[in-house]
Amino acid sequence: MKARPVTGLDPAGALADNAERIVRTRLDEVCSFMPRAADPEQVTALHDMRIAAKRLRYVLEITHPCFGAYAADAVKLCKELQDLLGEIHDCDVQVPEVVAVLNELIDADADALVAAHLGDDDPPAADAPHADRYAGLVALAVQLSARRRALFTRFLEVWRDYERRGFRARLEFAVSERNAMIPPQP
Repeated sequence: MKARPVTGLDPAGALADNAERIVRTRLDEVCSFMPRAADPEQVTALHDMRIAAKRLRYVLEITHPCFGAYAADAVKLCKELQDLLGEIHDCDVQVPEVVAVLNELIDADADALVAAHLGDDDPPAADAPHADRYAGLVALAVQLSARRRALFTRFLEVWRDYERRGFRARLEFAVSERNAMIPPQP
């Protein structure tokens, strides 16, 4: 996913002013994936939201001292969101890989059975060379699918909690505040 461009940056301007523009753009980017990412079938939206959360987190890690106190809290929340979406993405990648290996074994076994029992209309499945591996791969696919569903449910709960606690509004307010400990640039 390509990052949204940040407009209005001033290379000669104050760090806090430019950082505010960047944070606002990255925050808008993260939030823009909802409600699409609330659909468990929207794998790409979930993955892109993770990338957007990572971008927001990284800019906040560097610039949060410029802003109000909530900006530091937002770093932790972005990491939590990024990690959770990353775990979901891992499952989204692993399940098809496990199923692909299973399908390869099934195809190989079907070919082996046909070759070994040429002319038989019903080759015995018990003679399949990889039959002992099927159960393990199926169990792994089921476990990964269940994990993905549980993580997705957790993601929805976390996002609802962020909304309920005013994550976006509080971060927008925090970046509009300037930390009194950092002197303004001349």
